[in-house]
Amino acid sequence: MHEAPTPTDLDLLRRAIALSADARAQGRHPFAALVADAQGRVVSTAINNSMPPEGDPTQHAELRAVAGAARILPPDAMADCTLYTSAEPCCMCAGAVYWTNIRRVVYALSEHRLLALTGAHPENPTFALPCREVFARGQHPVAVLGPMLEDEAAGPHAGFWCDGPPAG
Repeated sequence: MHEAPTPTDLDLLRRAIALSADARAQGRHPFAALVADAQGRVVSTAINNSMPPEGDPTQHAELRAVAGAARILPPDAMADCTLYTSAEPCCMCAGAVYWTNIRRVVYALSEHRLLALTGAHPENPTFALPCREVFARGQHPVAVLGPMLEDEAAGPHAGFWCDGPPAG
């Protein structure tokens, strides 16, 4: 049986999607994430910082958000947190989620749908590896809800990837 999203889940997921639109407005890749505690209080937010020329390709929003939360909270508190993200965590970010001890992920855009939007864009080489498969290999469980709100999450990506790499 799959867990159903709560109204708080949907609200916080929409906040992550709104942050992804903000990331695009700032000239970044349109991805964002936030970490919230068990009461729904936001602990950390992040957008991607992976865009050339000054970006670091490992600075995905999910990795930055969980690392930010881990600098504030001890591992036992992190276990009660949820990562909300505008797109399914890639395998690198899923590893960061696991290592920071977050036990729940709620995401909007699936990796499959993201690939349909980005195609073979050189700045977003996606993996065909669902985060659930990464988490299934770990020693502790990570609950995953998603994809959901995919049409809303796709909005900030509209037209971003189809024009080729940004000039620079």
